[in-house]
Amino acid sequence: MAKRSSLSIRIVEGKNLPAKDITGSSDPYCIVKVDNEPIIRTATVWKTLCPFWGEEYKVHLPPTFHSVAFYVMDEDALSRDDVIGKVCLTRDTLAAHPKGFSGWAHLTEVDPDEEVQGEIHLRLEVVPGTRACRLRCSVLEARDLAPKDRNGASDPFVRVRYNGRTQETSIVKKSCYPRWNETFEFELEEGAAEALCVEAWDWDLVSRNDFLGKVVVNVQRLWAAQREEGWFRLQPDQSKSRREEKPPGPLALYSAQKWRNSSVPTSNGSALGHLGSLQLEVRLRDETVLPSGCYQPLVQLLCREVKLGNQGPGQLISLIEETTSTECRQEVATTLLKLFLGQGLAKDFLDLLFQLELSHTCEANTLFRSNSLASKSMESFLKVAGMRYLHGVLGPIIDRVFEEKKYVELDPSKVEVKDVGCSGLHRPQTEAEVLEQSAQTLRAHLGALLSALSRSVRACPAVVRATFRQLFRRVRERFPSAQDENVPFIAVTSFLCLRFVSPAILAPKLFHLRERHADARTSRTLLLLAKAVQNVGNMDTPASRAKETWMEPLQPMVRQGVAQLKDFITKLVDIQEKDELDLQRALSLQAPPVKEGPLFIHRTKGKGPLTSSSFKKLHFSLTTEALSFAKTPSSKKSTLIKLANIRAAEKVEEKSFGSSHVMQAIYTDDSGRLQTAYLQCKCVNELNQWLSALRKVCINNTGLLGSYHPGIFRGDKWSCCHQRDKTDLGCNKTRSWVTLQEWNDPLDHDLEAQLIYRHLLGVEAALRKQQRAQRFEPNLPGAQGETPTAEHGPRGRPRANGPWGSPWGPTGRAVPGSRGPPGGPQVQPSWLAALGAEPHPGAADVRCPTGCAAPCQVLGDPRVLSLFCLTPSYWGAGPRSLLGWGSQGSGGSRVQG
Repeated sequence: MAKRSSLSIRIVEGKNLPAKDITGSSDPYCIVKVDNEPIIRTATVWKTLCPFWGEEYKVHLPPTFHSVAFYVMDEDALSRDDVIGKVCLTRDTLAAHPKGFSGWAHLTEVDPDEEVQGEIHLRLEVVPGTRACRLRCSVLEARDLAPKDRNGASDPFVRVRYNGRTQETSIVKKSCYPRWNETFEFELEEGAAEALCVEAWDWDLVSRNDFLGKVVVNVQRLWAAQREEGWFRLQPDQSKSRREEKPPGPLALYSAQKWRNSSVPTSNGSALGHLGSLQLEVRLRDETVLPSGCYQPLVQLLCREVKLGNQGPGQLISLIEETTSTECRQEVATTLLKLFLGQGLAKDFLDLLFQLELSHTCEANTLFRSNSLASKSMESFLKVAGMRYLHGVLGPIIDRVFEEKKYVELDPSKVEVKDVGCSGLHRPQTEAEVLEQSAQTLRAHLGALLSALSRSVRACPAVVRATFRQLFRRVRERFPSAQDENVPFIAVTSFLCLRFVSPAILAPKLFHLRERHADARTSRTLLLLAKAVQNVGNMDTPASRAKETWMEPLQPMVRQGVAQLKDFITKLVDIQEKDELDLQRALSLQAPPVKEGPLFIHRTKGKGPLTSSSFKKLHFSLTTEALSFAKTPSSKKSTLIKLANIRAAEKVEEKSFGSSHVMQAIYTDDSGRLQTAYLQCKCVNELNQWLSALRKVCINNTGLLGSYHPGIFRGDKWSCCHQRDKTDLGCNKTRSWVTLQEWNDPLDHDLEAQLIYRHLLGVEAALRKQQRAQRFEPNLPGAQGETPTAEHGPRGRPRANGPWGSPWGPTGRAVPGSRGPPGGPQVQPSWLAALGAEPHPGAADVRCPTGCAAPCQVLGDPRVLSLFCLTPSYWGAGPRSLLGWGSQGSGGSRVQG
């Protein structure tokens, strides 16, 4: 089993932020830190006190993390960025909200005494003395301390206090990974209640020392244990009286939860909220992922249903759709899609959803317009399978819009001539001229987009083309009349244009087309272009023209675009099975890169210091085989590191190169010796994206390191811990499990199966309701007052005919093919058949292979039941079956996920 944690984060917006610039405004952005490690930076929203970001992220991290903090910063071009405030959510707080935290949180001031990080290695002993026992405290080392000095490091020392006595270690200069190996002893009085306090400080020559964190040790517990050694997490200073004035917990909410905090004072005595508020959506998910074999029965059932489609007796997919709430439909759709992508059945899964959607659609104009499971699944499918294709088609047009920064407006009520400037030396433009130039600009962009789309048929992934072919065919079969000849085209464009291309035009940063949000002028241009694309996708219907009559100047181009788009779709769906396989094979041979882009490389040679000559900009490409580089994207690539040789990918501390955006790839050369390549990125997001990509593709490598040096070996020692042995074990632990989720991530079959299983557990009550909704056939023996005979089981139910004997085991549990539990409702579990409930020999009283205390109720394949029993029993809930009526007894609460 493996425990995995993930954080789903959506940073929505801020409001009422304080002005940090002399203009009376701010340029806010957010930094997200997990245990004080920066992992996300939002875009900067310029000149506003109420910024909107709307950015979403998903972070995979170890279950041992402690907190996630959101820092709102003000960007300054000439000086260091100002800190506006922060919101900190502890792991316990997030775990207390299974559905996630969603709401507004007040920003609080950043207190230096709370900004602590890192761990300290202590050895604590109670040793006998001449007169009394003595307390011996050995301060060995520390790691990942907060850098307090401008050079990106600290000058740490440790102060040990007990029973009125204070002792200090020596000072280690310029290190966040100091080693002391110093021991202190104190007289220990039996029964003394005072705690041992170990504090880390940063020494400063001129100003006061900076607090780095502390550890408080319970001496009474130590006395009982006699000896304790390990890494202790440094804690903030909670001894100041103002800490007691804070509201309970780290949040100050006034929307999702009403906490009594409207007038709680902060450290400077003013009311809470004077720094503004931040709207967040954060959800923590902990998953216990079992070995692959445990999920095979469930996966096989799902795959069998998809393969059979509407021809099979199963209804599991439709049941999942019916029992899935609107809030979690997108998540379930994405999980199912990734599961079937891994099985090579994504096209068949979507085809089944198309048929289900068409079966209960009467009006052609409402087809795929709702947020059904089919719509959400297709939307996720295009993002997973077609994101690279989208970048190739749309990327150049978006770049051109951003670079031109032209003023574009078609609505006469919104035209502002002053924003346009002068077209000549003396005469400003008139409103008519602005509208005409705007129409010309939009026609040019729309024409370029449609031309690029028309040329991209061969570049479209084969699985996307085949899926659109199935969609086109199913819709044409459902609406065959001549008056509905455009319906198949509109069905394709409802996904391609309305749910894929248009959203990417409106928010290019969210689709990774741009690194920053658009300014107000560019946003308006993108909005108008997206409207034009939607009109083309709607096949220029009268209803779409009537909504915004001021879009009329674009109508000639829209009508031309409709013809181009129909021709493009006709060619797109014209793909045969053989062509699909050939195209898929050709695309797979190209091995698209996992990540690529320009980076600066630093390479150390010998023992000499790093100089500017070891610094060079190159274009790097990461595939599933190697990390390669070239002078330009089109140049011949040279392999830098073979993927199988990578042992770790980690960050480098800021003081090593004067930059906080440097990473290191530690690998073995041909002789088996460890080597390091240092790569510099341009921002924290790019740094974490490259680290995530490297860690994901190397996660199964053998010989991965558990520790590393965050500094560099300069001269004759490591810059981080000052050790002189170059082969010395690392002074910090690796973070190979901290990654950002991307659309092109490798598929994790076990995790997707676990997510589906957990969802089925969550909708168990709804599935039971569907089960109870169907009744027995009226002609069953005993149903019309017949007297039970030897051929009948308890309460007149028929005994099983066949080689398996009685349907009731010695414990009274139902076996496959039986109608229900003894004395239970007369219910036909037809949906159990959808889960593959079939008779199996010798299943009268089957014990679960997991070793449950009580026999499991077998309804269907015993392998399936082992899945539905194994996980809850491991979580301490006792044996339980999702597929049956549940085992008798075995109380206890179930912990899901």
